[in-house]
Formats: sequence, structure tokens, C-alpha cells
Amino acid sequence: ARMSDTLVTDDDLRRMTEGRTRVYELLGAHLVQTDRARGVRFGVVAPGADAVSVVGDFNGWETAAHPMGRVGASGVWQRWVPGVEPGALYKYRIQSGGQAAVVVDKADPLAFAAEVRPRTASRVWDLSSYRWHDASWQEERGHRQTPSAPISIYEVHLGSWRRDVRDGSWLSYRQLASELAEYLVTMEFTHVELLPVSEHPLDASWGYQVTGYYAPTSRFGTPDDFRYLVDTLHQAGIGVILDWVPGHFPDDPHGLARFDGSALYEYADPRQGRHPEWNTQIFDLGRPVVRDFLVSNACFWFDQYHIDGLRVDAVASMLYLDYARGDGEWVPNAQGGRENLEAADFLRGLNDTVCRDFPNVLMFAEESTAWPGVSRRTDDGGLGFGYKWNMGWMNDTLAFMSEEPRRRGDRLGDLTFSLTYAFAERFLLPLSHDEVVHGKRPIVDKMPGDDRQRFANARLLYGYMYGHPGKKLLFMGNELGPRREWDHDGVVDWSLAGMAGHDGLQRWVRDLNHLYRSDARLHAADSEPDGFAWVDHADRTSVVVSFLRTDPSGLAPLLFVCNFSDTAHHDYRIGVPEPGRWTERLNSDAVCYGGSGVGNLEGVPAESRPWQGQPRSCRLTLPPLSVLVMAPTTGPVS
Repeated sequence: ARMSDTLVTDDDLRRMTEGRTRVYELLGAHLVQTDRARGVRFGVVAPGADAVSVVGDFNGWETAAHPMGRVGASGVWQRWVPGVEPGALYKYRIQSGGQAAVVVDKADPLAFAAEVRPRTASRVWDLSSYRWHDASWQEERGHRQTPSAPISIYEVHLGSWRRDVRDGSWLSYRQLASELAEYLVTMEFTHVELLPVSEHPLDASWGYQVTGYYAPTSRFGTPDDFRYLVDTLHQAGIGVILDWVPGHFPDDPHGLARFDGSALYEYADPRQGRHPEWNTQIFDLGRPVVRDFLVSNACFWFDQYHIDGLRVDAVASMLYLDYARGDGEWVPNAQGGRENLEAADFLRGLNDTVCRDFPNVLMFAEESTAWPGVSRRTDDGGLGFGYKWNMGWMNDTLAFMSEEPRRRGDRLGDLTFSLTYAFAERFLLPLSHDEVVHGKRPIVDKMPGDDRQRFANARLLYGYMYGHPGKKLLFMGNELGPRREWDHDGVVDWSLAGMAGHDGLQRWVRDLNHLYRSDARLHAADSEPDGFAWVDHADRTSVVVSFLRTDPSGLAPLLFVCNFSDTAHHDYRIGVPEPGRWTERLNSDAVCYGGSGVGNLEGVPAESRPWQGQPRSCRLTLPPLSVLVMAPTTGPVS
């Protein structure tokens, strides 16, 4: 490169604003080799600044050493500094306020790496050095992530999944890689979802208060170490989803808040720009600089880290101007309504860009309201996500399961209500980290009864979840049935895997994943009404619900029979659509899962007696607090 190639031009910035170049390709810290020297081109957006300098360990953190220059009227400041190498620490020293000068040191919003907290400097990094080995995964990804594919996600907080057994310290990305991949393969999950890995100063935020959107947290290693983790998971056949936070950011003085002395990234009006629940700043999604920053960031993770999907956090808080606000605490939109029209437009643009540039990736919305068309295409009036988290299913099902069995009959409609809207969106069923913290209790301890009944209820809950239409998500540890809430400073109690009840629950989750992945009836028509049919959803006396799952191939349906009472039912008649002998594919009361072994070991014949709207029926033994998954031996339907 020539010396002149070290600087960004007006034409470069024009291409960026037109979407032909991504922000991270121009701004931030980029290593450049000229015909005379090697160095770094620094670039930052700060239109409200009076002066900007890049300061770092390469210039003694001296303001006067490397002042930056403006690029026309763009608001971009830049400087090429020779001799700076990968690993160098730096910040931007920004002066604003005119005569009443205010000077702050800010981390680079587009830094590719950062110091380990509590230190806050950005770090120069060369993203061109890593060599990937996941070509096979990339070729297969399109088939593995379609709406008809099985998607079973294990949600992980990297700092507390496993730790060093010697001193309790964090494992690195590279140390986690093989252990996590091996466990996910053994448990037959298809994907892992990582709580936010973008750089964040506060451990207790779990990663949801981001200061470095383009930097994998240095807690666990370097950017290349994180790539190694993703690469290893891909080679094991596991997709990687990142939790992503475009709705809000913290006030930390080195971060985005008041970046150039003005509200550059956030709304200036606190009724719009201050998040009352999390005490954070809200992105002004109507500003081009913010939209470019965030849309480019989503693309960055797909482009540079081969990520397979994003779970977009707190979408409801983005979509509603009055979210967590009382009367007089929010500003209506231009039409007088409560909808954040700029946020909806941003989300549509985000999903259109991702769909265009990375057509085989997944986009999930954590959205808890009745906003229409979250997972509908944007050209059909939707927001364009691939899936919506089904928070209604989660809340209703956990509330139902926490009831004493003798009261469940009166609340059966709460359990089955989700099927009235199950196909209005493409849904994911989440039992996430949010359900096992802040006094909500672990899954097993939410269940009523003695210890044996609690584990039986947990197996029943998971069995019902895997039979219900929708993709699946379990937070780490849920498969073991821990008796303590998740603690980000702790670790999953892996000793439970060898204890009675816990080991059976873990085996049950593994076998549910195996059936879900291997049997197309549980996923091929997951988002289609034709893939599900009730047999009976109104037996309030016995507290039993039963349903069929089908797929387009013509296989006879799978039958789920869920007994939510604590009483065994003998000779319980169930309507079935096919002749032959119906046999158990899974029984949550099997001894290997910690149950009592009650069931229908030899199978039961379909009698010619019509029942529950079906042409035939079977008489089953239903264990208490159990789910049976049954299939006929008749083969394809003619």
C-alpha cells in the first residue's frame, strides 16, 4: 500500500453509508502495511468533538503525540500511526464543550479486543490471522437450520458452565472448546447459545451491559481463542448462537454514553433514552450512525466469527416507548401511539440485511408481547425474524406445573392455551437462565410434591415441551435438576450427574433430544398446523392430555399421552388413528430415568372401537406424573 492508502476517504465513507462497506471494515483500529512502514489506521465517529487524539502504550498516553484529523463533514476522525503492533493498548481522548472543555478517554466502539476487566483500554488486533477448519459445517448449515430441521439449543454462560477444578478460575475459550463440544454431542443438542460474549465490565450483568460490541470478552482469551471455540463446535456438528443486545448499553465512562460530549448513540431525552428497569441508556435507533453501528455489528459476528445465529435480547423493550414506564414518563410516537416506529424499522432493516448477506443463519427475537408478525417476512408486513421466543408458553406451563396435581384439572386450559396461537409465529420454547434466578427457584424445586414427585414432574415437563410444536431451549444445568439457583460466580454442579434422580433426568433429556432429532414427526412440520392434532385436551378429571405429531412423509403419527395427575390410570382408553400394536418409544417413568417402571412394555393393540374422534382406540396404563410417547407398528399410511 502507498502512504495515502492508510487513510479513509470521503468515497469510502459514502460507500459505508450506502451499505456497500460495513463500518468495521473502515473504522476502528486496522493494521496497514505501506511501502515504507507498518502501522495502524485509527478511525472513530465523534461529530460533537472539538478535538480527538489516539493515546496508548505506544505513545505514553500523551494527548499531543497523535492528534486525529476530521474527514470532511462526516464526523469521522482518523490517524495513521506507524510502528503500532497487534496487542497495543489504546483509547480515544475526546475533548468537547467548547471553552468549558470536557476531556474523556473512551474505549474504541469498534475495537476488536479489550483489556481484561477491570481495566478498560482497547487492544489492537489482527483479525486476518486465524485459519478456519469448519468448511464442512458451512456447507451443511443451510440444511441444519431450516424451519423443518430439529433445533434443540443448550444455553450456556461460559463463566459458570465449568471452571478449573484446581482453583475455581475461569476456563479459557480453548479449554472450554473440547469439553463443551463433547458434552453437547453426548447430550445430542443441535446448537449452543452463549449468553453475551461481547466485552462488558460487570460480571454480574451476565454480559447484558456491553461496552465493546465488536470484541469477544477477554475474560476467556483472545479473539482467535474465541474463534477456536466456534471452530471446534462446528467441527463437532454444533451450531453457535450468540445472545446480542442492541436495545441498551451501560453508563460506564469509557463506553458509549455521551461518547463525544453529546448523546451520540442514545436518545438525549431521558424519557426516551433512559431504561428504568436496567438503569442503562437506550440506543436511538432512528439515527444513521446507530443503525450502521448495530447492523454492521450483527454482520460482523456472522462474517468474522462464523456465528450461526443471534438471539436478539429484550425486543419488547425496544418496540414499546412506554415499556416499564408510567404515565408522563414516555414520549408518544409521531402518530400519538406507544409503538417505537424507529425500532420496528430498525429491526426490519436488520433482518433484511442479515437475510440478504447471510441467508442460512438464524435470527431469534426475545419478544414477550402480542406484536404481530415478529417472525413474518418484512415484505409481508412482519419484522423478519426467523423465530420468536414463546414466553407465553413458558409462563403458562411453569405456572401450571407448579400447582399441586389435585388442582391442575381446574387449570388445564392454562396448559393447553398455547396451542390456540402456536402457529401464528415460528416459535422457540425457552426454559432459559431467566427462569432459575432471582428467587424463581430451579426447575425441580418449582415442582410440587416430595423429591420423587418433583423429578417425575420435571421429566413430564420436558417431555411435554419436546412434544409441543416449536424449537427447544434449555439452560445449562436444567438437564441435571440442580437444587440451587444459577449463580454466575458459581459453576454447574457436575457431581449431580452420578446421583439418583439427577442422572435419570439427564438421561431423559439426552433421549428426548435423540428422539426429537431422529424422528421427523417432531420437527418436519414444526411450524405448520398439520403437524399437530389434539386427541384430548379436556380431561380435567384424570388430568391427562394427549396429542399426535405428524410429518409430511406419510409415517403414522406419534402419540403423546401426558398424565399430569399423581395417580396411575389403568385401562385408560385413548383414541388412535392407526391399526396395529402401539408401542412405547419413550416412557418418562422408566426405571432408567428414575421412575417406578410402570408402563406398557409389550405394547397395546388398537381396538376397532372409535374414541375421542379417532377411528380406533387403545387401553393404556398411565404412570403418575408421566409422559408416554407411542407409535404404531403399521409403517407408512397408504
